[in-house]
Amino acid sequence: MDRIAVVPGSFDPITLGHLDVIERATRLYDTVHVLVVHNPRKSPLLGVEERVRLVERSLAERGVDAGVVVASWSEGLLVDYVRQVGAQVLIKGIRSQVDVVYETPMALVNRDLAGVETVFLLPDPAHAVVSSSLVRQVSALGGDIGPYVTVAVRDALEGR
Repeated sequence: MDRIAVVPGSFDPITLGHLDVIERATRLYDTVHVLVVHNPRKSPLLGVEERVRLVERSLAERGVDAGVVVASWSEGLLVDYVRQVGAQVLIKGIRSQVDVVYETPMALVNRDLAGVETVFLLPDPAHAVVSSSLVRQVSALGGDIGPYVTVAVRDALEGR
């Protein structure tokens, strides 16, 4: 049986922390779906299609493509996508206790709704403080985001 996982996120933009979690997920599962989702509580900087392209380009830049599917989802519940592709788990990166508090209720509801488990992965310590919102803020103020993102993301955000 193919072991399938889904790594969801808004990826606005994708960071090296996200990529670290995705790369480690590919070592644990046969197929990993990286799913760009719409978070109604966020106002994205980048459109969904651009985020998908940046995820694909960033994965290629890092040589991660075997067993990875990049898609977007806005058709309903996240667990609907998980069931549609036959995945067994959701994978979420956890940087701090704040993430645990935020992610735990969603993990419990996803398990209750569809029997889908959530696996939490801790990031490489070098990426533990990196978030998309921090990258957007540093970029907007003219700072160097190179240490936090791929070249593809850096180039896409320059001049915005």
